[in-house]
Amino acid sequence: MSPGDTRLLYTALVGLVGLERLVELAISRRHLRRALARGGVVEGPASRRRSVAFHVTFLAACPLEAWGLDRPWRPALGFAMLTVLAITMALRYWAVGTLGERWNIWVVCVPGDATVTGGPYRWLRHPNYLAVLFEVPALALVHGAWFTAAAFGIGDVLLLAQRIRLEEGLLCRHTDYDRTMADRSRLLPRFR
Repeated sequence: MSPGDTRLLYTALVGLVGLERLVELAISRRHLRRALARGGVVEGPASRRRSVAFHVTFLAACPLEAWGLDRPWRPALGFAMLTVLAITMALRYWAVGTLGERWNIWVVCVPGDATVTGGPYRWLRHPNYLAVLFEVPALALVHGAWFTAAAFGIGDVLLLAQRIRLEEGLLCRHTDYDRTMADRSRLLPRFR
């Protein structure tokens, strides 16, 4: 397979991830409307705008680096990162499916709702964010976009740290989150 062929396939993969994000945005808007109709409270709308801008820029940067800096396809790295990407997406879908209508790209909760403790939330407070922390550099590294992986990997850590603070603060003020999730770590499971 020629380098151009692998970059085309990579660009298509990034495009599919972008389409997935658009679907998630539509689902999130529907969930937001329903949460607000039930008395939901939204925290930090500027955080959501930064997150959307970050991910749009990231998705553009991946193929731009692969094409612009003529990054070669390295099968060992590429297939390893595709595997990581598949695992992270499975974890994300598990977390999103477990949250159901509570999942959102906005930081929102309905006061009084019980905290979700099923699925991956049995072990972690933020399995979705754990997945995203690995998903961002993995997608970039599928076709050797090292700069993108490093820059956006660090940026993602900073964005998610801010989002976790906002989200946990909101949930602690309006739900039983602090009591229910006290024995769970944020991102790495503690097995007893």
